[in-house]
Amino acid sequence: MTDREFLDILHIAERLKDTPRHCTTSRGRTESVAEHSWRISLMALLLRGEFPELDMRKVTDMCIIHDLGECFTGDIPTFLKTDEDRQTEDSLLSRWVASLPPEVSERLAALYDEMEKQETAEAKLYKALDKLEALIQHNESPLDTWSENEYDLNKTYAFDAVAFSERLTELRKTILADTLEKIAREGK
Repeated sequence: MTDREFLDILHIAERLKDTPRHCTTSRGRTESVAEHSWRISLMALLLRGEFPELDMRKVTDMCIIHDLGECFTGDIPTFLKTDEDRQTEDSLLSRWVASLPPEVSERLAALYDEMEKQETAEAKLYKALDKLEALIQHNESPLDTWSENEYDLNKTYAFDAVAFSERLTELRKTILADTLEKIAREGK
């Protein structure tokens, strides 16, 4: 990969720094997609020792790249995203990945394929972390920034995604306890 190709990739990825997500930070500022991706990558790093049988480098790679498609479409909350939205994002991302230098394109395409199929433990862990981070962020954000449907979502979301892991299931229960405490404390 040439320096120019390397920089071009980074220039596209930089868009995620300015791509807002649906959720806010604990201080009420709209978070960026880049911030979300950074934190799920940190989650993978922190859990590395708890999943010694997995290729945690691959999990971290998945966490880093998982929302690159939003460079082209922006972030659409999961509860609003349609099949058409997913197809558009996947198509634009696939075209971009195919245009990259072969050594990068092949590696990213293989990761995206594995992530999409959700057959490996690594792909399942990345997906669970993605969903858990969103819940954690909602628990950190002011309650008045939640949309009405998020009260139920924060109670039910991601239990299916963590079911493969006793450790993550326990973490999800702790996050639920935090949700219930937040709602009780802040009202609603």
